[in-house]
Amino acid sequence: MGKTGRSYGWLIALIVVVLFVILFFAFFGFILSLLFQSDTVGIGNIAVIPVSGIIVTEAEESVFTSSGYAVSSRITEKIEKANKDRSIRAIIVEINSPGGSPVGSDEIAVAIEKSEKPVVALIREIGASGGYWVAAPADVIVAHRNSLVGSIGVIASYVEFPDLLTRFNATYNRLVAGKYKDAGTPYKEMTKEEEMLFQKLLDELYEDFINHVATYRKLDHDYVKELATGWVYTGREAKELRLIDELGGREKAIEIIEHDLNITASIVEYKTQASFLDILAGTTQNSAYQMGRGVGDSLTTQTQQGIKVIA
Repeated sequence: MGKTGRSYGWLIALIVVVLFVILFFAFFGFILSLLFQSDTVGIGNIAVIPVSGIIVTEAEESVFTSSGYAVSSRITEKIEKANKDRSIRAIIVEINSPGGSPVGSDEIAVAIEKSEKPVVALIREIGASGGYWVAAPADVIVAHRNSLVGSIGVIASYVEFPDLLTRFNATYNRLVAGKYKDAGTPYKEMTKEEEMLFQKLLDELYEDFINHVATYRKLDHDYVKELATGWVYTGREAKELRLIDELGGREKAIEIIEHDLNITASIVEYKTQASFLDILAGTTQNSAYQMGRGVGDSLTTQTQQGIKVIA
């Protein structure tokens, strides 16, 4: 009986070891696939670079999950890579984004503006706020007739509940160094002076957005300001309003490039996945966002405060 027990013990131990070895090599193979997977698909002369999801400068990811963000640093790297590749004749930036970080949006826009090769911005379902900010510097903007385009505007929203604290006999003990350090906290009513300061920030970003569109779309400042209500337009309306150039999808973008460069286009898909080190390291940035309302909440002064500024 004792010998039989010992025999089964060795068998169980062997099974455990085998399973461990199998799992180890499976995980090791998965890691290698992340390390060495190609960031391009296909061989051609037109680079397609996606800007999909909420635009951020960084994103939190793990080995098993994706952030679903359009990370500006990775996208600008793809644009620079396409510019250095002699086989690439033009770039299609394929946008499907409701916006996000004003810094991230501008980083991508600057990379497009500096591109030595023609850039066509293709708006699929939505190119609103930061998504439209990205599209504006492109040589040509193409959008589906039913896509959502624009949302030029800024909003600040916050929640106050000082009366709720009073109701539950709670107290907000204000300890700050700097009189505006807790401006926007939900634990007290915002003063008129604080409201004016936030409005000044909003107005500055709003004016910057208008100037950005007016400059790159070659439109009059006052005309853009009339359009800058914060609302979105369909692709058809956007074309009538001169916010885009053509209606269509990827085929239309390719057609434009072929005509302008007198070439036969073939597509190279530029992926924008995280590197292995990015996935391991991750970040702690969180982005609060409302669709179609804007560029982002980077003007939020403190993470513990309730105010959210969204352009």
